[in-house]
Amino acid sequence: MSARELITEHLDLWTRAVTKKSTSGRGSNGKIELTGVKKLRELILGMAVQGKLTTREASDEPASDLLQRVSARQTQLYTQGKIKRRKKLPSVSVEEQYFHLPENWEWTRLGALFDSIMSGGTPSKQNSRFWNGDIPWASVKDLGKTKHLDETQDYITKEGLKAGSKLADTGDVLICTRMGLGKIAICSKPIAINQDLKAVKVSPEVSLDYFFLAYTTLDITGTGTTVAGITQDKLLSYVIGLPPIEEQHRIVQKVDELMALCDRLEQQTSNQLEAHETLVDTLLGTLTQSENATELADNWARLAAHFDTLFTTEQSIDKLKQTILQLAVMGRLVEQDAGDELATNLLTQIHTRKMALAGEKRIKRPRPLTQLDETQHSYPAPANWVWASFEDIADEISTGPFGSMIHKHDYVENGTPLVNPSHMVSGGIKEDSSVSVTPAKAEELSSYKLAKGDIVMARRGEVGRCAIVTDRESGWLCGTGSFVLRFHSAINRRFILLLFSTDTVRDYLTGNSVGTTMTNLNHGILKKMPVALPSTEEQYRIVQKVDELMALCDQLKERLNRASETRCQLAAAVVEGAVKR
Repeated sequence: MSARELITEHLDLWTRAVTKKSTSGRGSNGKIELTGVKKLRELILGMAVQGKLTTREASDEPASDLLQRVSARQTQLYTQGKIKRRKKLPSVSVEEQYFHLPENWEWTRLGALFDSIMSGGTPSKQNSRFWNGDIPWASVKDLGKTKHLDETQDYITKEGLKAGSKLADTGDVLICTRMGLGKIAICSKPIAINQDLKAVKVSPEVSLDYFFLAYTTLDITGTGTTVAGITQDKLLSYVIGLPPIEEQHRIVQKVDELMALCDRLEQQTSNQLEAHETLVDTLLGTLTQSENATELADNWARLAAHFDTLFTTEQSIDKLKQTILQLAVMGRLVEQDAGDELATNLLTQIHTRKMALAGEKRIKRPRPLTQLDETQHSYPAPANWVWASFEDIADEISTGPFGSMIHKHDYVENGTPLVNPSHMVSGGIKEDSSVSVTPAKAEELSSYKLAKGDIVMARRGEVGRCAIVTDRESGWLCGTGSFVLRFHSAINRRFILLLFSTDTVRDYLTGNSVGTTMTNLNHGILKKMPVALPSTEEQYRIVQKVDELMALCDQLKERLNRASETRCQLAAAVVEGAVKR
């Protein structure tokens, strides 16, 4: 099967095999990595260096003759004193021959193709005269981005070059031997190098472009406890199959042609993903922008008719989840019941209880209920809901202890746990026995004890992160980076979590937060936040409906992940099978 047949017959596999992107790089689209196209590129390179992309030509000079000319030339250079003699490399054993060698090809070690190899160095960072000159100075971070290197992040002076580095020539190949193993680049101009790189002069009888792609297919593995690296001897010993020089050129040409095809395929797939994302955003937006129940029903029906084609990625399902949450807090997810107690009565009930608690000196005397006009409403809400400030619906909003109140020596293993923002996960609290304090310190901080039904909320870092305190965490302590929120029994705590999960609320808090490096919330911001409050009965109906829909979304995402994993495995299997064939 030809390379083009492999591409075209498995086109759906290459374009639909995607995974979450973990790192930036070629073959990625936003948070999505085009795994199929990435595997296709691996397939092309693997087939190329095994001679499976090109045909043999009778007129080609055998690679054995090529190697003889390389050796004769190196001997001449040594005789002329232009290069150093290196120890003889061992022959390539049968065990090292990892594919069937095509006719007129030869096994060779990399070192046999090198006229010379040179290490670099780093001028003293403490000497300003060595740096910020006009000589590019390459390190590991400069490789792996482009095939040809002409610009670097750092530059040194002529004095710095003399003091602690070496200059590679135009056409030299830079190879990482520490940290970024496998990275390689060809110098487009003279470039100084550091000690983690080798500058190699590949024999002119060998195509630089072929050497480049052949090296990228090698499995470069290093040793070392802290940072993996390879020795010079190890680098020289790696084995590749060497084709005749004419076939090297044909291989490079074919790879360039197929990689250009991959680029077009990648761009097409990327455009499709972007168009799909835009379509999902637009159609989901119609739900939250619906003016009435009839329009909402029509928009939902339109969405439901194309559900299978719209929600085909994790990102689209996450956006669906967010839309569900927003519809929930807008009162669009469940029907209103005329038999429910009025939300205004609930708000009055909360205020009355707060006045009673203040009379018992358990909390501060509350302010009169806030009157919010329509300009302060964050989104449309049903007429039987009531808009209030967050301060009005919460019995108490308190901050955890100051950092100065807890010292390093107060922390013990398996003491009374503190609840910090990092411990709030998916609406619950994750125990961390290492972040706990002595009984004496816990007693000193008893005013910060948590009780069942409290909500702890992050006031630093990720805005909106919060969790409900259960029986297990009752008696634990609020951490220094957290708020404690307490509510009337008529407030469903899960409904509060829904509020803080919406983009609307998180955008409000982020937009009003302080701090440049880390987002910080304070009482004032949180207290003033406008909230649309439904009746207690409707809060419970909303939470139940959200649970049902979120479970369906999770099931859909799980099926997609399984399908995606299968496609990625198939892509990998196709690559492996084609290379081994």
